[in-house]
Amino acid sequence: MADAPTIGRKGASFDVAAFFRRYAALTALIVLLAFNFAVTPNFASWQTLNVNLTQVATIVIVSVGMTLVIATGGIDLSVGSLMAISGALAPMIFLSSFGLSYPALGNALAFVAPVAIAGVFGLFNGWFITRFRVQPIVGTLVMFIAGRGIGQVLTNGNLQAFKNPTFQFVGLGRVFGVPCQVIIMLALVAAAAWTLRSTLFGRQILSVGGNERAARLSGVPVASVKRWVYAISGLCAGIAGLVVVSINSSSDANLVGLGMELDAIAAVAVGGTPFTGGQATVVGTLIGALLIQLVRYTLLANGVPDAAALVVKGAIIAGAVWSQQRGKST
Repeated sequence: MADAPTIGRKGASFDVAAFFRRYAALTALIVLLAFNFAVTPNFASWQTLNVNLTQVATIVIVSVGMTLVIATGGIDLSVGSLMAISGALAPMIFLSSFGLSYPALGNALAFVAPVAIAGVFGLFNGWFITRFRVQPIVGTLVMFIAGRGIGQVLTNGNLQAFKNPTFQFVGLGRVFGVPCQVIIMLALVAAAAWTLRSTLFGRQILSVGGNERAARLSGVPVASVKRWVYAISGLCAGIAGLVVVSINSSSDANLVGLGMELDAIAAVAVGGTPFTGGQATVVGTLIGALLIQLVRYTLLANGVPDAAALVVKGAIIAGAVWSQQRGKST
């Protein structure tokens, strides 16, 4: 009987530790927001909010697809290259003779075709991985290398400058004062979170990542699920590519999406989705991306060099992985 209070205290302590592990990114984001409101000049302004949201939007859009891929136990290194392909194709369409002759149809195709083609390349990634049973990091490395080359071949390595207000609405427009890209970001996060929580496809994604053999024996079409997940990742990358080139008023296949795969993976890791698969939190990915962005903004706004921000970013990712490992061992 004397040991009962001790056991109770241990249980309570474990619950507190588990709570902070689970919501570490959210807690850190809240603390960082409080710090900025108290210390950083002009932080509590619409301009600051707009800067941070627009800078993080493309990362979150790509990270949504990456979260689903990682939930199956995979990884997608090709997202930056698919952004380059999508960003190269759009200006080619609305600047072509057909696009100039029929601007409405040309702009519509510039929205739809590049995203669809990026989705097809993503589907190819999934097919290649499942058909030949290669590791996802190797399977998507093919498109990581070849995809950017495809974008450069399409444009002959040249910068495509343009001014097209209709097309550029996706990156520069506002709906009731809210940037269009932020609306796209939130819509994709909500759709992916609902899919994982409330649909059969979402449950299949998690079952494939949790135990692929058991999922196959229970009748889950494992290969099909993986292919569609990589296709969704390609679609998200395609959308992000359109946003980037529309903001820049130009398309450079050498630079669009460069390093985006690492930013997306970092957001997923900090958000709490384990790389072993079987679990996923899209909202956590959003919080992780916001945290990384806010850390960088905080350091720059307070006079810390950008190089230091990269060091802090690496430390945050290391801490997120350490937290996940602690969660497994307890």
